Amino acid sequence: MNRETLHFSPAARLLHWLMAVLIVTMLFVGVGMVSTVSQLHDTLLALHRPLGIALLALVVIRAGVRVTRGTPPLPDDMPKWQHAAAKASHYALYAMMAAMPLIGWAMLSAGGYPVVLAPGVQLPPIAPHNVTLYAVLRAAHTWVALALYAAVLLHLAAALFHALVRRDGVFASMARGGGHDEV
Repeated sequence: MNRETLHFSPAARLLHWLMAVLIVTMLFVGVGMVSTVSQLHDTLLALHRPLGIALLALVVIRAGVRVTRGTPPLPDDMPKWQHAAAKASHYALYAMMAAMPLIGWAMLSAGGYPVVLAPGVQLPPIAPHNVTLYAVLRAAHTWVALALYAAVLLHLAAALFHALVRRDGVFASMARGGGHDEV
């Protein structure tokens, strides 16, 4: 059921901020992982894989919360193109948040590498072992990561625009919410 409120639900806010921290962490871990051949590489890799799968699970839960709880309306005085851009950017963010771990998982499967979540816990492969497919998916993982990074920066810029310039409550709806919202 979609319901219009002035604030996102507590569950939506919790998932938003948790995922924000994890996504920024993943972007830095990913960059660090591909830029080192030291022992730190193995540590970063061991962190990157389970965090990616956790983010995949969280984005599925978050999408469910968004569908069932709805979102606050944008201000009526915002131009229609900004309403459309906000909606499109959120779809793009959700798509990339889901695509990144799926592409990573498929890439590792194609390369013949296990996705180890914890000692003794590993995911099944989701793509056939194929070196060419691995190379394509590795490039895709990089490009989607860069696109996600750009989208996160644009999202942050829009949030700051709403908080500091427009002061229209859009930022507050995710930042602090309201006492009348349900979980």
